[in-house]
Amino acid sequence: MNEYIKKYIGGLDVGTTGCKIAVYDDSGKLFNTYYTEYASKHSKGLHEIDFNDIKSGVIQILKQAASECYLYAVGVTSFGETFAMLDDNDNILSDSMLYTDPRGDEECRELCTLLGEEKMTSITGVKPNKMYSISKIMWHKINTPEIYRRCTKILLGEDFIVYTLTGRRTIDYSLAARTGAFNIAEKKWCREIFDAAGVSLALMSEPVESGTYAGLITEDIKKLLGISYDIKVINCCHDQVAAMIGSGVFEKGIAMDGTGTVECIPVIFDAIPNDPKLYDKGYSVVPYVNGKYACYALSFTGGATLKWFRDNFAEIEKELCSKSGKNVYAYLDSLVPKSPTNLLILPYFAGAATPYMDTDAKAAFIGVTLETTKYDIYRALMEGTSYEILLNFNELQQYTGEIKEIRATGGGATSDVWLQIKADILNTKIYASSNHEIGAAGTAALAGVAAGVYSDLKQASEKFSDFSKVFLPSHNNAAVYAQYYEQYKNIYKAVKNL
Repeated sequence: MNEYIKKYIGGLDVGTTGCKIAVYDDSGKLFNTYYTEYASKHSKGLHEIDFNDIKSGVIQILKQAASECYLYAVGVTSFGETFAMLDDNDNILSDSMLYTDPRGDEECRELCTLLGEEKMTSITGVKPNKMYSISKIMWHKINTPEIYRRCTKILLGEDFIVYTLTGRRTIDYSLAARTGAFNIAEKKWCREIFDAAGVSLALMSEPVESGTYAGLITEDIKKLLGISYDIKVINCCHDQVAAMIGSGVFEKGIAMDGTGTVECIPVIFDAIPNDPKLYDKGYSVVPYVNGKYACYALSFTGGATLKWFRDNFAEIEKELCSKSGKNVYAYLDSLVPKSPTNLLILPYFAGAATPYMDTDAKAAFIGVTLETTKYDIYRALMEGTSYEILLNFNELQQYTGEIKEIRATGGGATSDVWLQIKADILNTKIYASSNHEIGAAGTAALAGVAAGVYSDLKQASEKFSDFSKVFLPSHNNAAVYAQYYEQYKNIYKAVKNL
């Protein structure tokens, strides 16, 4: 009789500051998480990262994981837009521009002149912008021709790692969409955009559906990892899509609220919207699983607002918590008023994201009096960021229908006070995740299905995520907040010109 060998599934999440792999056994129980950091470079206004550092980091954590368990399959998820340029011998030719790098603006305008901004948007699901890969590829072609001539492969984070591990060049649809040159309806590279950019399609990886089996690791990778067994590698998705899958968001009416430094609130569309106004407001659309599409709504300052308060107004609280071992955010939560404040804070500390996309917008505080305490302001910051979510939901409602349930993830999901405020302002039931690696969990779910360990993606994501904690709206608070929201939604226009 053969002894049963437990199969472990890894969700590899490649980010801009580090990479992590969360490893689960085949019953969905977390075995261990491995993480390593690497640095990005910010100098002379340029924002870059070295894909050699990313490669080394991934190999390091894979080696750790593979030595401690039978790593049956690994799914790969990554951040978007940024790409590596490789030569015939797979040498990385230069550091890579992050999406925040200012280069590519002129090239983006040239593309829009050649093809038309509205046409490009309707094809790609994103309004043309210098942040997307195609403009920055053009920049290299024009400004570093000696490097560009030697380039035989252009790879974003996910397909770079898949290629490194398997030798196959495949990229999933959702990450390909972050290049600004992918036809999201036909699920293929847009030849017209590449021709206008003067870029060969042969440089790009083959687009595949999220959760596609790429192949086994190569013998060279086995040697680097110090193992003798095979590992299956799966193309997964853009990191925001992975978080949606990990959150179990598979149908309209359910949204994810991912609150870290930035707050991302993706929702599901059944079809691609053809309304140019949607894209003018900064919303972007990418292919999702099961034939659906994901739309990203953003706030540049979610958790960053509370960090700003902590660093500037909570020195005493930080010191007390440092001595007692308490979490300063939890301590601040315990000191805020229990009822809604009468303050309205426009939380544009780093500009306004969707639906205004105004990088020059500033924060505004309205209603402050001599009776206002700093704890009133702390609660009002949580209220302001929650009004922003409602603003976006109301903008998107014609495409999503009513949002009946929200899955909260990230650092913000650890604050019961904030989650109750969100439930009251949104007048919607909120489930909180206890899994702090929700993107890696979604990646592992995709990988597990592709590797044949699980039969169903929804079932797999439920194994990896616990959303048992629920927050229901308080009728009284919801009524109060509904009145304040009517005032809140007019503030931006009122103060914009100031």
